[in-house]
Amino acid sequence: MARLDFPKDFVWGTATASYQIEGAVREDGRGPSIWDTFSHTPGKVYNNDNGDVACDSYHRYEEDIALLRQLGVNAYRFSIAWPRIFPQGTGEVNPKGLDYYRRVIDKLLEAGIEPCVTLYHWDLPQALQDRGGWNNRETIDAFVRYAETVFKAFDGRVKMWITFNELWCVSFLSNYLGVHAPGNTDLQLAVNVAHHGLVAHGLAVRRFRELGIRGQIGITHNLSWTEPYTTKPEDLEAARRLRAWNNEWFMEPVLKGTYPQFLVDWFRSAQGVEVPIQPGDMETIAQPIDFIGINFYTGNYGRYKKGEGLFHCEEVQVGFEKTFMDWNVYPEALYKVLSWVKEEYGGIPIYITENGACYEDELTPDKKVHDAKRIEYYRKHFIQCHRAIESGVPLKGYFAWSLLDNFEWAEGYRKRFGLCYTDYETLARYPKDSYSFYRKVIADGGLDV
Repeated sequence: MARLDFPKDFVWGTATASYQIEGAVREDGRGPSIWDTFSHTPGKVYNNDNGDVACDSYHRYEEDIALLRQLGVNAYRFSIAWPRIFPQGTGEVNPKGLDYYRRVIDKLLEAGIEPCVTLYHWDLPQALQDRGGWNNRETIDAFVRYAETVFKAFDGRVKMWITFNELWCVSFLSNYLGVHAPGNTDLQLAVNVAHHGLVAHGLAVRRFRELGIRGQIGITHNLSWTEPYTTKPEDLEAARRLRAWNNEWFMEPVLKGTYPQFLVDWFRSAQGVEVPIQPGDMETIAQPIDFIGINFYTGNYGRYKKGEGLFHCEEVQVGFEKTFMDWNVYPEALYKVLSWVKEEYGGIPIYITENGACYEDELTPDKKVHDAKRIEYYRKHFIQCHRAIESGVPLKGYFAWSLLDNFEWAEGYRKRFGLCYTDYETLARYPKDSYSFYRKVIADGGLDV
């Protein structure tokens, strides 16, 4: 049996997002978000579920922080709901919104847990969407003002800031594929949204520096890995296009100040789509950041097939186990992603800001959840994290997704990712076997394999 020890200063945490756990959507002055609108539109979310109550963490955050303390994490990644701070997206600040997050941060610090704050985890104020949302460059200015307000409110008490979570989902999943709010299906719109989100990120980072805010700031991208099925040139190129759409399209502007030219050319020639770059945008996007966050769940094998998707790339099933999301369990892809980031972008510190698995959990009569598959998923991915660190990748921390079963966006409440089971009838939380497994890994600073 081999022992895999992680660095002594490695950050172990869990992650959540505001709309997925908070509930209390009409309390203390919060305005509506695009997810309130989308989830209340019949047919958009499984079972017509919505986040009106979710896990009720708005009222139960002390209970959740107690679970974090018992878990032994030293950091907790959560997001702030923009509509709680600016109910209309702009205008007057809602002091009760700031007060809520101040209480959460104070309780975390009392528990010895570092708060890691994500500014934007998808809940755009509906009032801004009514004026064009992220397709309107005025939303960029509104975001920077929101970010500045939060920076100033929590300066010195939050040491780790993330501007955006998964701009690929904000843009392409939500505005081209139409799966998430606001549910559009326009490729040019999606490219516009992606670009404007990146500009907003860069301006927020610049403002963070100008204000002299203490701590570190970065951005989180969801990265995956498409391995070419063969070494045929057409398979290599198809897999590269798909990888670039998921990865380089968002990494390269932030860390190199450019878009991948071959994909810019592809969008232009194959789709008639242009990136709406204005003078100074690329320099703004490439503001130096302190770390990159990576959300990783899956990967696949791809080969060329004319007419398959945007990029003529079809997935080839090679026998991977699947999660309940129907995502491949491909741990080695995490190692490939981490290695690629180091090779392509140098020594920027990396945090895995989400990683986890969805399975069909059942609560036993004695209130236990025996989620052996999730434990195995985590174990295999921890091994790949350790491999990466031993190979020289500057991986500094890991946040498990998620602390709680919660509102899983368009999948509603049927898909569970939590270390703790949420009973949606009573809102009681029950730690699963995976919670105990993760607690031991944290306490031991590693694992035996």
